[in-house]
Amino acid sequence: MPLPRRVRHRIAADAAALTAAAAFAVPLVWLVLSSLDAEATLRVRVPQSPTTANFSAVLTDEITFTPMLNSLLICGGATLLTVVCAALAAYPLSRYRSRFARPYLLTILFATCLPITAVMVPVYGLFVQVDLIDTRYGTALFLAAAQLPFAIWLMKNFMDGVPKVLEEAAWTDGASWPQTLLRVILPLMGPGLGVVAIYTFIMMWGNFFVPFMLLLSPEQLPASVSIFNFFGNYGAIAFGELAAFSILYSTPVVLLYILISRRLGGGFALGGAVKG
Repeated sequence: MPLPRRVRHRIAADAAALTAAAAFAVPLVWLVLSSLDAEATLRVRVPQSPTTANFSAVLTDEITFTPMLNSLLICGGATLLTVVCAALAAYPLSRYRSRFARPYLLTILFATCLPITAVMVPVYGLFVQVDLIDTRYGTALFLAAAQLPFAIWLMKNFMDGVPKVLEEAAWTDGASWPQTLLRVILPLMGPGLGVVAIYTFIMMWGNFFVPFMLLLSPEQLPASVSIFNFFGNYGAIAFGELAAFSILYSTPVVLLYILISRRLGGGFALGGAVKG
C-alpha cells in the first residue's frame, strides 16, 4: 500500500535535513580526526595511533601565538569601533523621522552588496599615500569601515524595538541624549548588541583578502593569512597540522558565542519596563 502524501513529504523533508546535516558534520569530523592523526590525508578515517603531535607542532610563537594575537588585536579593535559607530549612527535613524532616512538606509543596504575586491585597488593606493599600509590599526580601520553599513542596518532594527517612552522619561529627569543612549537604550538592547558584535567579529575573523593586501610584514599577519603556511610547494599539504591549527583558529569565535549565548537567548528585557 502506498504511503500517504503527508508521510512521503515528511520523509523527504527529514532526508533533506539529514543530508544538509551530514554536509556540515563530515568536514568537522574530518577536522577532529585529522588533528589527531600523524599521517592524515583528505580521507575521513579514525587514526590508528591518536597523537597530539600535530598540536605540539603548531603551538609555537611563529605559527600560532603571534598570528592569533594579531587577529585578536585587529578584529577585536575593529569590532569595538564598528559597534560604537553603528550605535551612534543608528540612534538618529531610529528616533528621528526624516525624508532622507529611507534613501540613506537603502544606500547603506546597497553598500553591503559591494564586494571588497572591487574597492581594494583604490584603498591600497590610498593607504600607501596616507602611510597606513602595513599597519594593524590601518587594517582594523578598513575592516570596521567595511562592516559598518550592515552593522548600522542591524543596530537600527534592534533599536526600533526599544519603546521611545523610556527615552522621554529619561529626558524628563534631565538626561541628555548621550546619557539616554548609554544608560537606557543600549542596556535594553543587549541581545542586539551581542548579535552585531558576534556577526562583525566572525566576518572579520575569517577575512583573508583584506589583511593579505594591506599587511606586508610576516610578523603582523593574522591567523587567517598565516594558515596558508601549511600549504607547501608542489601540492604538499600538512593535513594534520592544518587541522590542528584550524581547531585552534576557530576556538575564539566559539568561546565568544558561548560566553554571550545566554544573553542572546534571553530576548529584550522590556517586560514591565513601561508599566506604571
